Amino acid sequence: MGALIALIIGFGSMIIGFMGEGGHVGALISWTPAVIVFGGTLGSVLLAFPLEYIKNIGKILKVSFTAKSKDLTTIIGYFSTIAAKVKREGVLSIESEAADSSDVDPFIKKGIQLIVDGESYEMIRDTLELEMDAIAERHKTGAAIFNSAGGTAPTMGIVGTVLGLVHVLGGLADADMSQLGASISSAFLATLYGLASANLVFLPIATRLKKIAQKEEMEKELILEGILMLQQGVRPNLITEKLTGFLNGTEIVVDSSNIEEGKAVPEL
Repeated sequence: MGALIALIIGFGSMIIGFMGEGGHVGALISWTPAVIVFGGTLGSVLLAFPLEYIKNIGKILKVSFTAKSKDLTTIIGYFSTIAAKVKREGVLSIESEAADSSDVDPFIKKGIQLIVDGESYEMIRDTLELEMDAIAERHKTGAAIFNSAGGTAPTMGIVGTVLGLVHVLGGLADADMSQLGASISSAFLATLYGLASANLVFLPIATRLKKIAQKEEMEKELILEGILMLQQGVRPNLITEKLTGFLNGTEIVVDSSNIEEGKAVPEL
């Protein structure tokens, strides 16, 4: 929702400002410069990236507009609670966390399953780090696609403007002077489309994807540390203390009564 509001503010401000100068919205609409700018940008992106990456553009956009950061304090409390459960009832007592709970992050479930299966510290770390690298690479590719589009769109806008001016100047001798201004205006729409789409859509989405990737990387690193300490049998209080370092000094409160009395594991 926040991303949609930002788009409305960006384009709305541009259009309102244009109308405030006496322009009308219809003057900003023309299909020929749109074809040149967006068609040219799409062709450039298709050339730069394999088709299997472009196929995922819908999922990438969904992530950029709907991704929500998880509460790291909840994750820390979760690990502290299941660590207490392991201490009381043994490792097999948390097997249901990997098999049955639909509320638990799949990355956590995978780590817990590796612990239940009796895998070594090194195997668990390597397996989860490989998955983290794969996730990071997907985010990097998504951001790179929109960065590429953001770099190409303004250039295609200039190309569209040059093509429009070539057409206008080529027929200048026989042109109807009353239509000359409209023709030149249409030519410059290509530059407008290129600059507006790059700076209000493509580049902001690329930056947004990078920020989402950074947050998810921190979240996965926290989970990895939690899983590894769980595998080593670290005490619940010590797990909380160590994982709190991911919060940049922000204090958290874990309900110790839940740990001691074996209450339900908090939902993630």
